Amino acid sequence: WLGALRFDNLALRSLPVDASEEGGPRAVPGACFARVRPSPLQNPRLVAMSLPALTLLGLEAPTADPAAAEAEAALYFSGNRVLAGAEPAAHCYCGHQFGSFAGQLGDGAAMYLGEVLGPRGERWEIQLKGAGITPFSRQADGRKVLRSSIREFLCSEAMFHLGIPTTRAGTCVTSDSRVVRDIFYDGNPKNERCTVVLRIASTFLRFGSFEIFKPPDEYTGRKGPSVNRNDIRIQMLDYVISTFYPEIQEAYSDNSIQRNAAFFKEITKRTARLVAEWQCVGFCHGVLNTDNMSIVGLTIDYGPFGFMDRYDPEHICNGSDNTGRYAYNKQPEICKWNLGKLAEALVPELPLEISELILEEEYDAEFEKHYLQKMRKKLGLIQLELEEDSKLVSELLETMHLTGGDFTNVFYLLSSFSVDTDPSKFEDFLEELTSQCASVEELKVAFKPQMDPRQLSMMLMLAQSNPQLFALIGTKANINKELERIEQSSKLQQLTAADLLSRNKRHWKKWLAKYRDRLQKEIESVGNADAWNTDRVKVMNSNNPKYILRNYIAQNAIEAAENGDFSEVRNVLKLLEHPFQETEGFQEVKEDAEEEGASATAAVCAQESRSRQPYCSKPPLWASELCVT
Repeated sequence: WLGALRFDNLALRSLPVDASEEGGPRAVPGACFARVRPSPLQNPRLVAMSLPALTLLGLEAPTADPAAAEAEAALYFSGNRVLAGAEPAAHCYCGHQFGSFAGQLGDGAAMYLGEVLGPRGERWEIQLKGAGITPFSRQADGRKVLRSSIREFLCSEAMFHLGIPTTRAGTCVTSDSRVVRDIFYDGNPKNERCTVVLRIASTFLRFGSFEIFKPPDEYTGRKGPSVNRNDIRIQMLDYVISTFYPEIQEAYSDNSIQRNAAFFKEITKRTARLVAEWQCVGFCHGVLNTDNMSIVGLTIDYGPFGFMDRYDPEHICNGSDNTGRYAYNKQPEICKWNLGKLAEALVPELPLEISELILEEEYDAEFEKHYLQKMRKKLGLIQLELEEDSKLVSELLETMHLTGGDFTNVFYLLSSFSVDTDPSKFEDFLEELTSQCASVEELKVAFKPQMDPRQLSMMLMLAQSNPQLFALIGTKANINKELERIEQSSKLQQLTAADLLSRNKRHWKKWLAKYRDRLQKEIESVGNADAWNTDRVKVMNSNNPKYILRNYIAQNAIEAAENGDFSEVRNVLKLLEHPFQETEGFQEVKEDAEEEGASATAAVCAQESRSRQPYCSKPPLWASELCVT
């Protein structure tokens, strides 16, 4: 089946490859890649495959003998055997992690296999993530586990079907080989299955790829492995622009500064549009370091990501992001900061005064334009573009925040809002809308104080008596957040469900009146109100997903898979391929999957029963306790 793959490994012909055969972690100066060999796994087997992703590589759905194709995929996409034409290598890059330059990082667990030519001649880099030690593994083992691999596999495909630029995932292969992981860094390690994901993208080069030339950093003292190798920087720019931005190469072939400026302008705009797309579906990346930013504007490196459930602008999806650097509302400014670091890494081939001007002129304007365009579609504002629309969007988000509205479900419901003033219809809609707001129980969990009162008291005293020491162990923002939690928690003790419902209805009535007025202006500008409404609903339903990869959905699939039942992973994958619609035949798929897994352990049965609610419903209460690091 995999014999159909045609390799043409342009990156390795175009960029310097380290000649050393030395194994194990080491510095890799003067090179963009180092040759590696995947480490075999015991008894590899396929968890799931994404046929839409594999089609990019020219692979058809295996009809003759699906079981043999699955076994072949498990053998080659675990790294146990290397495909003819593949040239395994690991990419060298650096990065600013949580704001500080970390020096050489590189592909510590991922391996470039090569570039496959697709059916229409397009080129796709394929990678194995979790295939073993590389020169960039540092103190780690080059392995990934079932838990994180299922999340990356499912989210890569979910984002693609949401229409958001992303790397893809072709297969997820697990094994009987095990590694020890301390998931929450709390001294409770766990034995987990080694698992490998086949990743697919036009390229996995990133902002950090250009940081390998960085001289010693003034704060951390760390430097890139290829300082003073401007010849390689020129090579990389030539390769990236001619391969992935050919129209720019063609337009500016005789002036490298203008060409590099046009490239920087384009990646600035792509990044701004990408983040706008994230914000519009409530996606939080979790680790927006410069080494996790794609040089072609894709969502890359799915780690402790999360789709927001209850709308909270300060939502932090990464349990190890203690300062909230990568919170939901910080993503636009952080990506702009990262572009600033890319600009520094392109000097002298693009002078800073040119790139800084481009960044200031283009980024915010492109982000705001794309964000508002997308939000208009989500609200069904398809006819007019009014200045007041921006205020309507921010007031909607404020109402969502005040009522603890579910970000995805509130937007999805709005397409059924009628401009018709029939009071009973309006009350029914209001009832449905408020059912998507947080309950008293959910709010109590959300605002549960996180510090021991004695610790908080000590921190407050320290903040006043010794600000320098306080700055080393805490932040004012963290303390203020804890004080807010205490205040909210105290108010919630007196709040009844009836009071909460009445308060929420009041907030939503106020915003819906403004929304109705805005829709009325749309109607007044068209000849046929019925045709307009049909178009409005169609646009809204293709921009507001019904299904997203919520953490608890991924967790249910992970727990079933850890007990040997992969049917839920495959089930969820099918669901996420049609995020905007009721998936026809999905019920049948679920029943078949249940029959397949009928012999699974009692633990799985208990797990299945707790996941019985529809995939589009608000998350259950236990989901708020999930922590991803």
